[in-house]
Amino acid sequence: MCGIAGWFDKKIDFYDKKEVLSKISSTLTRRGPDENGTYLNHNIALIHRRLVVIDKENGAQPMTAVHKNEKYTIIYNGELYNTENLREELVAKGFKFRGRSDTEVVLKSYICWGKKCAEKLNGIFAFAVYEMNSKKLFLCRDRIGVKPLFYHKYEDGLIFSSEIKSILASGKVKPVIDEQGLYEIFFMGPARTPGCGVFKGIEELKPGELAIYCDGKFNKEIYFKLEAKENTDSLEQTIEKTRFLLNDAVRRQLISDMPMCYFLSGGLDSSIICKVASEYSREKNRGRIHTYSVEYEDNGKYFKKSLFQPNRDAEFIKLMVKSTHSIHHEVILNHPALADALYDSTNARDLPGMADIDSSLLLFCKEVKKDYTVALSGECADELFGGYPWYHNEEILFQECFPWSKDQSIRRKILKNGILPKGEEYVHEKYLKTCNETDKLSSDTKLSARMREMFRLNFYYFMQCLLDRKDRMSMYNGLEVRVPFCDYRIVEYAYNMPWELKAYDGREKGIVRKAFEDILPEEIVWRKKSPYPKTHNPVYMNIVGERVLKILQKSNALTQLLDKDGIVDILEHPDDISSPWYGQLMKAPQIMAYIIQLDHWFSEYDVEINL
Repeated sequence: MCGIAGWFDKKIDFYDKKEVLSKISSTLTRRGPDENGTYLNHNIALIHRRLVVIDKENGAQPMTAVHKNEKYTIIYNGELYNTENLREELVAKGFKFRGRSDTEVVLKSYICWGKKCAEKLNGIFAFAVYEMNSKKLFLCRDRIGVKPLFYHKYEDGLIFSSEIKSILASGKVKPVIDEQGLYEIFFMGPARTPGCGVFKGIEELKPGELAIYCDGKFNKEIYFKLEAKENTDSLEQTIEKTRFLLNDAVRRQLISDMPMCYFLSGGLDSSIICKVASEYSREKNRGRIHTYSVEYEDNGKYFKKSLFQPNRDAEFIKLMVKSTHSIHHEVILNHPALADALYDSTNARDLPGMADIDSSLLLFCKEVKKDYTVALSGECADELFGGYPWYHNEEILFQECFPWSKDQSIRRKILKNGILPKGEEYVHEKYLKTCNETDKLSSDTKLSARMREMFRLNFYYFMQCLLDRKDRMSMYNGLEVRVPFCDYRIVEYAYNMPWELKAYDGREKGIVRKAFEDILPEEIVWRKKSPYPKTHNPVYMNIVGERVLKILQKSNALTQLLDKDGIVDILEHPDDISSPWYGQLMKAPQIMAYIIQLDHWFSEYDVEINL
């Protein structure tokens, strides 16, 4: 994985802009700590920061190739999982390769198929290719949106990057938020509307989008979307295909020249990955795999069962360590460090995020990075296979709202009266737009049609927030984390899988459980879904509460929006919150942590409100 940035401006000679280009490059150092490179050609600059994973000698970037009198240069962030298949196809067409890197395969794929190359790639990526003679710039983001690609278009040019901070470093964009930006952070956050960069003038290519910039024109195209198709597979066929796709996705992602490890929570998804990886490692005589889990100091003393978090992970992790014969490492986080990392996690996202759900992952990845460069993680199975409670509770299922943030009252509680009066309306419009754009079949039942809407809502909002989190927190530490469940073949198959098969035996992710019931320990297969672990220790609430009270004593742009009495009431009555701020985990401590992130963001990024 890497960091990329580029700047095209017809009125700038970038040979004279090396100082600002160096500044932009430095913002991506954490994403690519191993190597850096820059391509300059008067009106364009392409910047690359590399985290070396495969073919160190032949994978340096920017990478250039000449074909039929055109010179093509690529900067690429990602991993391609059908590299060898495409290489063979390209060799048959007469292309030659100097190394093993997937970067070269992506570049030659573009040379061969043009924009149609996007449809050939199976992986997680964001990349740009510049054609020197035609002065055409091609941008592309993977189908699922695992890798980020932000951009700012203006009259004379275009700036793009893996991260927002790089665009801000150009000086072409000021850190301004308007009314839409405020609605995003206070009513949508930590999620974002697809394509929205929150800062005024900054956008993001959506999952499955590509763009061509030429002669001042910026044209975007959708090359992948969720399409409704008839699925007539029997139960046995569905079980077999689900098992095959998951096995194949994991195995394709086990290629690396650097050490690789696995995140293990003892849940179904991470257990599948670890089991497949351990079998693969045994086949290849690679020895025992290494697994990692996260926990908090004294968490067991304060754990409380809930609908969303019915049990702790520890016993299930032990079962999987025994089943995979892994060498296991438990990372235990302390609460002052968890609170302190809220600031770095905000810097990593360039936005307020999932509070300590972010900061804990950042600290976890920091520990993993001490020994590993690549890890595999089980994100996104819940969104694709109906893993969350809101898929199974009909009272929630048919409510006209985002099910992970259905009650806006807690958000309204922290804002002064009259501030952002259309917040609820803004959220509802985004909800309706997403539902209305859902592709369905005329034969879909009411339940089937609703499940397609739920799939799309989860795919473009909740899942993207988690993928943002995983990319930013891991890459901030120079750690590449792969997510096998995000293989687009799995996504397509899951979207068209009948609900009665997906929820086999009435269970969340029932078909996945059935597909692996003879492979995993029974206790793992039928364990009730439990989310990413959070702290239950009251010491954390005390730490973040004290910091929020200090914030409320300030007089600045943020505190002019906040309702001090409402926030203090949450602090004094944390158990009165009936519905989380976001998802399953963001309750009173996380709301306080979100306010801390907001305060740091406004200060660190010098955010200006322009209404």
